[in-house]
Amino acid sequence: MRWAMCLLLLLAGCSDNPPAIYPTVAPVDDAQLTLGPGDKIELVVYAGTRNSTATYVLDSSGEIEVQYIGTIAAAGKTAKHIKDEVQAKLADGYLVDPIVSLSVLEINSRKLAVLGQVLKSGTIKFTPGMTITEAIAQSGGFTPMARKNMVKVTRYVDGKPAIYKIPVEKIADGSRPNFPMMPGDEVFVPERPW
Repeated sequence: MRWAMCLLLLLAGCSDNPPAIYPTVAPVDDAQLTLGPGDKIELVVYAGTRNSTATYVLDSSGEIEVQYIGTIAAAGKTAKHIKDEVQAKLADGYLVDPIVSLSVLEINSRKLAVLGQVLKSGTIKFTPGMTITEAIAQSGGFTPMARKNMVKVTRYVDGKPAIYKIPVEKIADGSRPNFPMMPGDEVFVPERPW
């Protein structure tokens, strides 16, 4: 009887049902995220009745070459900041009252790591609005030995790690809220002990 009670307590301690103590909303608005090398943007410049459209990929140093105004250092700046800078430089003697529109077409500079018991461990491309379930799916899904409800996410906030235990299987079945990913997150799927 005593042996059965110890076994029951041991199994209860191995339960993969962590409390839902994790963010369910991204800590940073996508509009506040900065661009980096490899990101692809589209600029549309309206000047009077004419408009021109150009697509740019930020080079390895995070710069783009814009017609009439030359090099713009875009890395580390938000899309709105780049748009405002291009508009101000075009208005400074090149065009009369230009209106600039900037769209982010591809984000290639932001990445996150998914490691452990997934089919394809490594880095994946971050996309705005990405959740933990999408990150696992992009990594090929869980292996048969994955501990699906104890997935560890490490997120660095002001240089300090914050660690969350995420019940991904419970999120997938709708019983827990999803976890929003951020660039630089490190996801680790542990191996189940049994």
